[in-house]
Amino acid sequence: MEIRIYYEDTDCGGVVYYANYLKYFERARTEYLEMRGYSVAALMKQGIIFVVVHAEVDYCSPGRYGETLVVETDVGDVTRAALTFSHVVREKVSGRVVVKGSARLAATDGNGKVVRLDGAMVVALQSAAHPSILPRSC
Repeated sequence: MEIRIYYEDTDCGGVVYYANYLKYFERARTEYLEMRGYSVAALMKQGIIFVVVHAEVDYCSPGRYGETLVVETDVGDVTRAALTFSHVVREKVSGRVVVKGSARLAATDGNGKVVRLDGAMVVALQSAAHPSILPRSC
């Protein structure tokens, strides 16, 4: 997924504000699922709400105003009630790693109670899962 960096994404120095990467991760997870036939909106209508229960971010180099970033996303661990996603954000032209991170999401009923995902969805995502795409270092 590509993200063009606008002024609104940056701090006063023209560097992407650190918390925005979590928003980019969220967008990438939604696209990852939707590309595999799982609409987050449809899951919500079925009463399945994903909540982030753990997130990690390593900031490797600054993303800057005017650049285009590419977010690579993969799912690693998939269970009946949780998914762990890995993300690597690279600057499009140079390919340099800007940020890498992961997020573990639990499936809930929207009131905080953990629910089980459909078995077919779990099997499909498990078969698409790869070991972490995260580079060892920045």
